[in-house]
Amino acid sequence: MAGTGTIPRKRFGRTDVQISALGLGGHHLGAAESEQIAVEIVHRALDGGVNFFDCCWEYNRGKSEDWLGKGLKGRRDQAFLMTKVCTHGRDASLATQMLDQSLRRLQTDHLDLWQIHGVGFDNDAELFIRPGGAAEALARAKKEGKVRFVGFTGHKDPDIHLSFLETGFPFDAVQMPLNPFDAHFFSFEQKVLPVLNQKGIAPLAMKPIGGHGEPVQKGVFTAPELLRYSMSLPVATTITGVADLKILEQNLQVAQNFTPLSENEMQALRDRAKQYAGDGRFEVYKTSIKFDNPEARMAHAFPLDTEQVEVKQMIYATQNTGRPYPQVTNSPGV
Repeated sequence: MAGTGTIPRKRFGRTDVQISALGLGGHHLGAAESEQIAVEIVHRALDGGVNFFDCCWEYNRGKSEDWLGKGLKGRRDQAFLMTKVCTHGRDASLATQMLDQSLRRLQTDHLDLWQIHGVGFDNDAELFIRPGGAAEALARAKKEGKVRFVGFTGHKDPDIHLSFLETGFPFDAVQMPLNPFDAHFFSFEQKVLPVLNQKGIAPLAMKPIGGHGEPVQKGVFTAPELLRYSMSLPVATTITGVADLKILEQNLQVAQNFTPLSENEMQALRDRAKQYAGDGRFEVYKTSIKFDNPEARMAHAFPLDTEQVEVKQMIYATQNTGRPYPQVTNSPGV
């Protein structure tokens, strides 16, 4: 069982809002064995002290939002709820439609945080900020009270994150991968994190275990080591995916007994990662299309990765078998 301590709370950027240092990722939630287990995961996370919940309009073709909404039903006031919009360069009207769909799936009348999902193309910032672009939808939704805060996410290239910050749009949060490998390779920790803290924008860490847990499977690190590394950085929360209760208990154990690593301990983990970091083997979301959602690639007229989770679900849905989407296989410790 998880530890007897409490999960630390951290300040959300320049606001006085406090969020849990550990956040629950939404993609893996949609890969739980059943809806019932997904709901149990959400309830156990809440009971264990997690209040930050991540999701996305396109995760598992809407299933992740559906299941998260059912898990938070009756307990919405205990959660800081975030989801992402998937315009991928398309216009504000589509973003608003997606927001309304997300609110219905999540069974709520507002989001605490609404973020642009998966920025990863060189022209994404230009498309976002142009007249009629998604920036207008974010500003309008915040003004209307449908969302409290706005931000963007991505895992490809820190320079693309910087290009979004250079638009001058008043972002409240930015989400990015942070782990010991990142410190050496297309580093968000080195390039983006200091800028966010200087500007008072809430940094949100993701992929602390590398996305699907390969560094743990191959014995390079343990999952608790990687979680503690990310949580020890100057971030508002560290988001990690959970598809079963066993992994959740492991994560709660770390978070409820968390003390930040010293700089010497942090550097020791970076040093261990260095020999593996140069080719991005444990950060394939930076080097390949394996983590690119089909919505993003289709919007930019790029071919799809037929092995990608949502692409498989999309193809399966066209077969008209009447059976539910096959479950995603997830590695432990993600």
